[in-house]
Formats: sequence, C-alpha cells, structure tokens
Amino acid sequence: MNSNNNNNINTDDSILLTELTGNGVFRLTLNDEKRRNALSEEMMAHLKSSLADASDNIDIKVVIIAGNGPAFCSGHDLKQMTAERESDDNGLAYFTKIFSSCSELMQMIVRHPKPIIAEVSGVAAAAGCQLVACCDLAVAGTSARFITPGVNIGLFCSTPMVALSRNVSNKAAMEMLLTGEMVSAHKAERIGLVNRVKEDVDLLKDTMALAELVASKSSLTIKIGKEAFYRQKDKPLSEAYDYASKVMVDNMLEHDAKEGISSFLEKRAPKWQDQ
Repeated sequence: MNSNNNNNINTDDSILLTELTGNGVFRLTLNDEKRRNALSEEMMAHLKSSLADASDNIDIKVVIIAGNGPAFCSGHDLKQMTAERESDDNGLAYFTKIFSSCSELMQMIVRHPKPIIAEVSGVAAAAGCQLVACCDLAVAGTSARFITPGVNIGLFCSTPMVALSRNVSNKAAMEMLLTGEMVSAHKAERIGLVNRVKEDVDLLKDTMALAELVASKSSLTIKIGKEAFYRQKDKPLSEAYDYASKVMVDNMLEHDAKEGISSFLEKRAPKWQDQ
C-alpha cells in the first residue's frame, strides 16, 4: 500500500519506494512483489541507506515502513541464499554475510533516533516478522498475518527470535517459533506484536495519523526517550532508575522541556525548537 504523492522516489528498479510528506513523515515502501518483498541483499542495502539518510534529516520526524502487494515482507530470499550452496564453502561466507547484514539492519532500526512504525498489510514472515517486532510501533490491517515458519523447513527462526522474544511473552514467542503457525492480526495485537489493528482500507490513513501525532512532538524529546527506553530495558532495576533519573535531569535542562512545561502552565500550545 502506498500513497500517490508526487514526491515518490523510486530506487533500484523500484524495489524500494521512498516518500517524504510535508508533515515530517518519511515512508519507505517495500516494492519487490515478485519476491514478496524479501529481505534480499539489495533490499537490505537500500533500507540501510534510506534509514541512514533519515537519521540526520531535520525534515524527517517519523519513519514508516510499509509493503506493497500480498506480503509485507516474506523474510530472507531463500532462492538467493540456496544458489550460494554451489560455492566452494557450501555458502558459509555468504550466509554469514546475509545474517550479519540483517542483524545490522534490525539494530539500526532500534537505535535510530527517529521513531519507526511498521504499517503491515499481508503476510510478515520470518525476518519480515522480525522487521515488525523491531519497529517502535506497528499498525496492522485486518488481513495481516504473522509467522515464524523456520521450524517447518528445518531452519529455526533464531534471529527473528531475538526481536520476537523482546516484544511478546515467552510463551507467545515460543508458540510461534515451535509451531510455525500463522498468527492473525488480532492475535498479534493481543500478544503485543502490534499496537493497533485497522480495517485494510483505513490502514494507510490511520498509520499516517499515528505518525503525524508522534511527529507533532519535540524531535529532541522523542530522540532522548527512544534511546533511553531501549537502554534501560535490560538493566537491573536500580541501575535502570539511576540511568533514567540522569536522563530526566539532562532532559529538563533542554530548551524544549522548559518550553513544554511553560506552555502547559500557561495553557498554550508549545513551540518546539527541537533543542
């Protein structure tokens, strides 16, 4: 699903569409329908490049990752990977490269200074499900489905497991990983894999509304908060509070905190300067 904005920029024969809206939302749309938007070597390279460009672009407040066609993302390109078995090392070097590149992409999403929202229509499978889990927020259409099917083909979804286990309960993650069964959009919402489920026809509109709401906040405050959220998560409780307290002190000294508190007390809209 993609909007008809004239600012669309097609790259690499349109396997990735990029669009910067006038309200600070940067849309990345996977558009390799023939390969069901697989995270091929080329797709991952373009996602990394676009995310890197967005990192320092002051016009970008929020990033959305969406997919065209019946699949949001089918995971790794198994045909591409299988072809490498013909190499002298039986594909060892290539497999190492691909999984390392995918891990770098997922960590790039988590560490990105801008909030990243998955807009999921169709199937999100294996590393595609991992992609959803790595995003800060996720909105799914009613037709969306989620699956980690590696166990069905003798390749356990070990790297998708990392993101999945950090977003849903252990029981829910293990059920997906051990059975390889499809999960509906509504079940994905119940277990915490996605935030909201919307009718397919409303998915783009409602995801954009969520993105615009987040984009209306201070970018500096969002950046501080996103980094702090992931850094405190794996710390022991006392260390997490010590760290978070320091973050709040530093945040209080920033201009936007002063402006935001003043505007609240004065009952007026804040004027963010992102500093």
